[in-house]
Amino acid sequence: MVRKLKYHEQKLLRRLDLVSWEAAGAPLSELRALRRYRLGRREDLVLYRALARSVRDLARRIRDLGPASAAFRARCSAALLGKLRALGLLQGPGSLSACERLSAAAFCRRRLPCLLVKLRMAQNLRHAVTFVEQGHVRVGPEVVTDPAMIVPRAVEDFITWVDASRLRQKVLDYNQERDDFDLAA
Repeated sequence: MVRKLKYHEQKLLRRLDLVSWEAAGAPLSELRALRRYRLGRREDLVLYRALARSVRDLARRIRDLGPASAAFRARCSAALLGKLRALGLLQGPGSLSACERLSAAAFCRRRLPCLLVKLRMAQNLRHAVTFVEQGHVRVGPEVVTDPAMIVPRAVEDFITWVDASRLRQKVLDYNQERDDFDLAA
């Protein structure tokens, strides 16, 4: 027998529905991936899995083309490999067999917080997600506040701190590179 909740307990639990929580029935591997890559929404992981599945399916279809269409198969596989390499999902020259092994983790590794950790702009993913959500990071000229942004390889070099960010000022102070003109602005 469970005791009746007191008024303040009911008030606290009014907005919380523990029965229909969306990740309650999720498999353990999905929860591990959500925790490992600090995914805020389960829908992102579902989308990455669908994208990886469609790339694998496309690679299988290209592989299964007949010998009569060898030139077309070569053109299509080169285009697919070029796009995946430009996104940073494949390392090295790659082949269609590498496309067939593509997983959702490859998409998760190309998210902005993961690249911040890789570029040593953040110590761990938790801090990286916080920096992105608070608006401390820009990609090119645009300030990014969505941690789910997939960064292509060509844009990876343009990840930097926002000019007015306190983190940027701390880094410049630590490296003794802060300009007096920046202090006035």
